[in-house]
Amino acid sequence: MPHPETWLKVLPNGLYCEPGGFYVDPLRPVDRAVITHGHADHARPGHRAVLATADTLAVMRARLGEGNAGHTQQALGWHEPIGLGDVKAWLSPAGHVLGSAQVAMEYRGSRVVVSGDYKRTADPTCAGFEPVPCDVFVTEATFALPVFVHPPPAQEIRRLLDSVALFPNRTHVVGCYALGKCQRLIALLRQAGWDRPIWLHGALSAMCALYQQRGIDLGDLRPATVAAKASLIGAIVLAPPGAIADRWARRLEDPVVALASGWMRVRQRAKSRGVELPLVISDHADWNELNATLDDVAAPEVWVTHGREEALIHAAAQRGIRGRALRLLGYGDEDDGEPAHGDTTQGDTTQGDTTQGERHDEAAGLHLPG
Repeated sequence: MPHPETWLKVLPNGLYCEPGGFYVDPLRPVDRAVITHGHADHARPGHRAVLATADTLAVMRARLGEGNAGHTQQALGWHEPIGLGDVKAWLSPAGHVLGSAQVAMEYRGSRVVVSGDYKRTADPTCAGFEPVPCDVFVTEATFALPVFVHPPPAQEIRRLLDSVALFPNRTHVVGCYALGKCQRLIALLRQAGWDRPIWLHGALSAMCALYQQRGIDLGDLRPATVAAKASLIGAIVLAPPGAIADRWARRLEDPVVALASGWMRVRQRAKSRGVELPLVISDHADWNELNATLDDVAAPEVWVTHGREEALIHAAAQRGIRGRALRLLGYGDEDDGEPAHGDTTQGDTTQGDTTQGERHDEAAGLHLPG
């Protein structure tokens, strides 16, 4: 049985499955790509053939245009096996955003699972993560430090609604990424009983419409940009992270500026961005979820694609799991407003967040490039 290191390789274009002849989330245009989800640091334009879930393909077409989302596109259902060269592959839910998938590959008796980005917390807008037992687990590590333990999202939504009740004459504007975070916040607000209209920055509207077309009910959504200032008093407005502190937000009535992100666990990040109400809501697994997943998949070996590789590899070693840092550049926490690792610009500035430059992890005392 060949070790996965002999057939799954890190090349300049990304993670390449040699006997299958395809890349997983390639960084540049390739002939054959399997895409885990629709965020711009994972789903890039120009591939000749693209395999993904139907929801991810719909997201790619909406964001990239029909011509750039893959010359040919093939949708794969959950757990539906397909032969790619000499490799058997299938997709399992990752719980990150609509359509997000893990890629499972089997070759000559060896199984590798590539997680993509994932979380373990229930999300009403996407299928929940399913652990897949494997020989090698390829995982992200965005929040792989012990300080990052996310609170229950319902608790953070209650903090938002309590603030709305406390300041009825102010407008609450919440920064959130256009794909995944925005729709999850809306669904969580509906679950908490908020049945009033939710107002949207124009950059968030198209993806909300797509979610609704794909069967995710988000309720009454209205455009904030053309609304009268008085009609937004006491309202909840969602906007891209880059818009909450600029002149767009200042047109609102004495706005309470909030930001929904796992990075709001770090107080200095909230302070530096002028966030009055930090909401710790992330679409990535926290430290406990990452470690629980290593136990659940029972892989004797874990490869870490991006994030805080060293901490997770050390934690894995404590349990007898061999770890390896792949150090793939070009992936980042795009949905939480963070630039991609190795990039100097935000993965998708068209969504209104123009965060650039260096990332600082104050909680760990680290200074990270890109």
